[in-house]
Amino acid sequence: QVQLVESGGGSVQAGGSLRLVCTVSKYPAGTWSSVVAYQSWFRQAPGKEREGVAAFRPSIDTAYYDDSVKGRFSISRDSAKKTLYLQMNNLKPEDSAMYYCAAGRPVEWYRHDEYNYWGQGTQVTVFA
Repeated sequence: QVQLVESGGGSVQAGGSLRLVCTVSKYPAGTWSSVVAYQSWFRQAPGKEREGVAAFRPSIDTAYYDDSVKGRFSISRDSAKKTLYLQMNNLKPEDSAMYYCAAGRPVEWYRHDEYNYWGQGTQVTVFA
């Protein structure tokens, strides 16, 4: 069982920055790679579907981004602790949402229903 804890959310003016952090509070009994192929960030605004923001695939050291955040957000990971980060720059009001950290072995990184492990979420609010 993997347990994830997000932090770093808050309220910021448009154009500002925030850094989200996802820490692993409980590790699987087996190897990490046997249960996690992607570590990702999702977000969900009220009345909208959960959407993928960014993901990291450790096995090939590759990051993935939704088009809406490319050039503004950057995902990174501490390989030793499996801590996941999301640096968010030039934030826009439309980025406002609850942000979730997820880990699992989805077929595609953006398929939120294929992730096994989720954090409780951290709220990001961007005001104009």
